[in-house]
Amino acid sequence: MILHLLYIIAFTTLAFLAVGNLIRNLMTLGVESQRSQAPRNWAMGDPQAAGAGRLRMVPHPELLDTAGNVINEPLLVMRSMSVEDAREQLDALYESSPGANASGGDRRDET
Repeated sequence: MILHLLYIIAFTTLAFLAVGNLIRNLMTLGVESQRSQAPRNWAMGDPQAAGAGRLRMVPHPELLDTAGNVINEPLLVMRSMSVEDAREQLDALYESSPGANASGGDRRDET
């Protein structure tokens, strides 16, 4: 019985810590999303534009091109396709794969 009580107390404590962490993260995210954008010169490293006492934000390396400039275009562009187009492409891959003819024909002929 004491083991059950200890189990309940431990996981209740963990649950409260997890919910508290979730609320703290949501509040931090809300504050950061409401923060105004930095001046244009601030991103280029001009300490006078941002104020000498502030920290300079450094962008993630994947957001930089080979020259070190920030990329201002979408990194992933997805093209929508119909189910028939996807099926045709999968069938073409299946037909071009090694051993496709060794199985004895097309799957759809069997049904």
